[in-house]
Amino acid sequence: MTRGADKPPAINGILNIDKPKGATSMEVVRRIKRCSKQKRVGHGGTLDPIATGVIPICMGQATRMMEYVVDGAKTYRGVVELGVETDTYDAMGEAVREADPSEVTADRIEAALRPFEGEVMQVPPMYSALKIKGKRLYDLARAGIEVEREARRVSVHHVKLLDYTPPHALVEVSCGRGFYMRSLAHDLGHALGCGGHLNELVRLRSGPFSVSDAASLEEAEERFLGGAWGPLLHAPDAVVQHLGAVIVEKPVEAMIRQGRPVPIGPAPPAPAPEERRRVYSADGRFIGILAYNAPEAHWQPERVFA
Repeated sequence: MTRGADKPPAINGILNIDKPKGATSMEVVRRIKRCSKQKRVGHGGTLDPIATGVIPICMGQATRMMEYVVDGAKTYRGVVELGVETDTYDAMGEAVREADPSEVTADRIEAALRPFEGEVMQVPPMYSALKIKGKRLYDLARAGIEVEREARRVSVHHVKLLDYTPPHALVEVSCGRGFYMRSLAHDLGHALGCGGHLNELVRLRSGPFSVSDAASLEEAEERFLGGAWGPLLHAPDAVVQHLGAVIVEKPVEAMIRQGRPVPIGPAPPAPAPEERRRVYSADGRFIGILAYNAPEAHWQPERVFA
């Protein structure tokens, strides 16, 4: 018997998982790895342990699409508890400040939320996976070290108060990459003068994936163990359907697979600098992603799939 004869076949695709409350994002990855017997598994965007909802899990060659998954638009719905500020900005932390929120009204919350919409600057929380000088912020925070964090520009497409039952405000946010709902809860509490923290959170959407279509982690485990995982798997190109598509014949396909630039003639209007497109073979197979190199007037392979 040859070595590796019992090696399971590679699985290439993306799972839409509804992360259970209390689990870390890496715990979800480990459990999918274990039940699928796959080595190349990663998640497309961290969710805090208190959060539930969409966490895309990339498998096999689809792990090369994680950048596009992370870059996709997100929609969150969170409960902000006013009157208590915590060190982690959420319900898992220790209270560091308390104030009476009884004077806060729904109108005041709506007014306080308006400045958080659009292109805004947001300071990430200390308890986050971001690195400063090679060290994770949450490792420094757990060691009792707080460092200065630079505000980062984030895109908030809309922010809306859905309900206010004192002291809990139900807030929905549609945003781009790098936005922290915990920071919003913390900053909203400051704006209202009473403090606040994130009590609950669900990610309703990540790119093309919706929580209404997500599988539970338990269902995914059962399907992998039973060999019936196929219906849960989305193709790697599911996360780039917003890009234009181009079909190429075999000679050009060979150039792409060799990593060579290809002179695909741009149809008017000309592509924008660094524009990206999906590329498919003549028989419909997804080949990869091309990026337009404007100075050289050619398309450069950026991601190529077997």
